[in-house]
Formats: sequence, C-alpha cells, structure tokens
Amino acid sequence: QVQLVESGGGLVQPGGSLRLSCAASLSIFSFSRMGWYRQAPGKQHELVALIFSGGAKNYGDSVKGRFTISRDNAKNTVYLQMNSLKPEDTAVYYCNALRDVDYWGQGTQVTVSS
Repeated sequence: QVQLVESGGGLVQPGGSLRLSCAASLSIFSFSRMGWYRQAPGKQHELVALIFSGGAKNYGDSVKGRFTISRDNAKNTVYLQMNSLKPEDTAVYYCNALRDVDYWGQGTQVTVSS
C-alpha cells in the first residue's frame, strides 16, 4: 500500500518561508514522478511543482523563481521549499506520486496572512 505523508504546513506572514515534506512508504524511485499540487477555496486544482525520476523538474507559472522542489533519496522524501510567500499561495497542498496510478497525500494547509 502506497502512503504519502505530508508535513510542514502552517501560518506564515507574507514574504516568509515554509518547507513542506512528503514522506513515501516506498522508495521514491518506485514512482515515475512526485510533486505537489494545491487547491484554494473556490479555485481549481493547480500544479505547483514536479520532480521526475531522472531528476528533471517542472514548476507552475505562479511559483517559478520562488518555490524549489527537491528530494532525499535515502529518506524517501520530497520537499517543497517555499520562499517569498504571498497571500495567494494560501491553499491546501497535496503531495502526489505517479506509479501505476496517481497517489495522493492527505493535504496540508498553508495560510499566508498578516
């Protein structure tokens, strides 16, 4: 059974930083890609960042230059470093992994507010 466990969300002021973690129950090389999506109230599900098994990365336009995705192979964990956070980054952030099907974490709330 594949499990993805997220952590690291919370409340932060505009301009601040947070780091999200997603720990997988399998080796991250079991997945063709892993990454993060987010959903804000009343908005569609949005791509944040992906990292592929070969190391390539892909970012949503709204986070380019501010967010960085990385991984620790030994810990089977993918990270999302979020800098220069804006109120519009407020959302539930979901970890995603693709193997035979898409797997999802339970989500972690990120709130950017003064």
